[in-house]
Amino acid sequence: MVQLLHKDRFPIGMGTWHMGDYPAHRKQEIEAIRYGLANGMEVIDTAEMYGDGNAERLVGEAIQDLDREQIFLISKFYPHHAKDPSLGRALEHSLQRLGTDHLDMYLLHWKSSTPLEQTIQDLENYVQQGKIRSWGVSNFDAEDIEDMWRIEGGRNCAANQVLYHVGSRGMEYDLLPLQAKQSLPMIAYSPIAQGDKRGVPVHKKEVLQQIAKQHGVTVFQVMLAWVIRHNQVLAIPQSSDVKHMQANIDAAAIQLSDEELKLLDKAFPEPTSKQPLDII
Repeated sequence: MVQLLHKDRFPIGMGTWHMGDYPAHRKQEIEAIRYGLANGMEVIDTAEMYGDGNAERLVGEAIQDLDREQIFLISKFYPHHAKDPSLGRALEHSLQRLGTDHLDMYLLHWKSSTPLEQTIQDLENYVQQGKIRSWGVSNFDAEDIEDMWRIEGGRNCAANQVLYHVGSRGMEYDLLPLQAKQSLPMIAYSPIAQGDKRGVPVHKKEVLQQIAKQHGVTVFQVMLAWVIRHNQVLAIPQSSDVKHMQANIDAAAIQLSDEELKLLDKAFPEPTSKQPLDII
């Protein structure tokens, strides 16, 4: 199975939600993606849903003359495309927009009404054909993962992508430990709480401001460093310009002390009971 996380892979990738939608931003977005790839990043995450294919087209343009084998490319398909022939058409369209003959990982974007047995069987066929090198899921909670593992081929799932940031820790109660125990990588989307509209914005909390000041970095870099403190988590923040891409790269070098982690635990408590899986 293709490994998403290994000791030599950079723990931060590139998310592309909301990218590719504005022609005026296209040049700087492409420059940002290429800069990330040239400076240690390997993983690009996108989806057919993002801008109705616009993000995939943008990524395709950004990588068109680069070494494809140095890029770990992930895309996601709609639940209503979760079985053939619709799945095959969705995959072909994504490959065309991305200008590639294969995906390194293909994710079911969220749970589908199609029996998961059927989806897994079809995805396994595309692995055999070489059109995808691995498959995974997104927005699956612990019970969903355990149900999947009971299905023939379900253990071939290579990752689960979920919402995870310092202000959204519910999945630490059961999902994260479950995946860690079984060495199932987790992809953290919205790791700096992009798009999260609940209450006071996470990045404005005083403790984050204080820790960022002590390290001479931004609050968002501290939030990224916190997410990747687990060796089973890959963060995929979205960044549309080179400056922010470099900030994301630099965040990987930040080491939060035990005392700082305790302060964050106090401000953003660990879950003590089962919580509904957060989704945005």
